[in-house]
Amino acid sequence: MISILQSEWFKFRHSKIMFIIFTVPIIGIFLGLTSRFSNEDMEINEWYLSLLSMNLTYALLFLPLITGVLASAICRYEHQAGGWKQLLALPVTRGRVFTAKYLLLMLLVLVVQILFFAALYIVGMIKGFTDPFPMRIVWKCLVGGWVATLPLVALQLWMSILFKSFAAPFAVNVILTLPTILVVNSERLGSFYPWAQPFLMMYIGGETGDTFFVPWDQLLTVVGGSFILFFVGGYLYFQRKAI
Repeated sequence: MISILQSEWFKFRHSKIMFIIFTVPIIGIFLGLTSRFSNEDMEINEWYLSLLSMNLTYALLFLPLITGVLASAICRYEHQAGGWKQLLALPVTRGRVFTAKYLLLMLLVLVVQILFFAALYIVGMIKGFTDPFPMRIVWKCLVGGWVATLPLVALQLWMSILFKSFAAPFAVNVILTLPTILVVNSERLGSFYPWAQPFLMMYIGGETGDTFFVPWDQLLTVVGGSFILFFVGGYLYFQRKAI
């Protein structure tokens, strides 16, 4: 497994998509500095208010799109010039290849999350925030948002293996990301929509009167259940895929 991970990292590191990870702090800083949220009439921690304003765009749009691009890129080499046959001709199993690709994707998403919160800290330094840094809220959003991408990444990896074209799974991802803005406001559908789960993880365990309140047990059950469904579905599809 270690050798497969090293091989996948080597291929991804030399792809032209690598630069997209380093655009995350730039996007985050831009969102933070252009935010129009005001704290004049509300007694809210400045860090939390800035995080809220940045998260509205980042978690709803940029994070699902970035994970989709990464998932498409990680299968790009195999879809070219018989890459799957060359890879599976080696002494490796399909199950380990699929798992290695998934683990690498989740590590990359974690890096994306860390860079985003680094952007939040930079925004606070530029704006001169004087309120205490809310580590509990930040860790909740960083780790919670990352955990919420577990089923989404599994589904995107499944689509990337299914479609030979790099553009096809990305186009599907874009089409399914755009309705998130509407779906997230639905009490019935919001927590069940994979593209909305990273955004909703910020609000789990909050007050029942909050706009996007979703109980911990409900969302974690949905995330866990959809992760098992998409991961096992993609795993079994890859096992039976004709190469």
